[in-house]
Amino acid sequence: MTAIIAPPFTLDSAIRKVRLAEDGWNSRDPQRVSLAYTEDSRWRNRSEFATGRGEIVAFLARKWAMELDYRLIKELWAFNENRIAVRYAYEWHDDSGNWLRSYGNENWEYDAAGLMQRRFACINDLPITETDRKFRWPLGRRPDDHPGLSALDL
Repeated sequence: MTAIIAPPFTLDSAIRKVRLAEDGWNSRDPQRVSLAYTEDSRWRNRSEFATGRGEIVAFLARKWAMELDYRLIKELWAFNENRIAVRYAYEWHDDSGNWLRSYGNENWEYDAAGLMQRRFACINDLPITETDRKFRWPLGRRPDDHPGLSALDL
């Protein structure tokens, strides 16, 4: 099991925290992902609000049932004390085969133990063709040698 990275964050620890979050979300395992959040974590994701791990698990299960072949890249934007801001993009398709790239920004706040207690996400969807996809690694963790958002000019 990976050691928990707790605040206050340094540049290195914030970058590692972001990659661990990306890895978790790329697992598409709602239960596993929920363990990175406090029991009473509060979220705003687009227009949906969730409070607590139970609601987070339900939200993620719905999300990944709709967003098929989901692949995500996160990148550190800023950090300070117990807060991290990230930008990210993910690619997915719906059950009709329509591909999208979703772009977003998140603001994260952590408790002293390193669990996320607040997550605020803003996301926009861009329809793309299958040939426009840039995230083509096998489902799961993004390979270390796969370019990040800046290298992909996203």
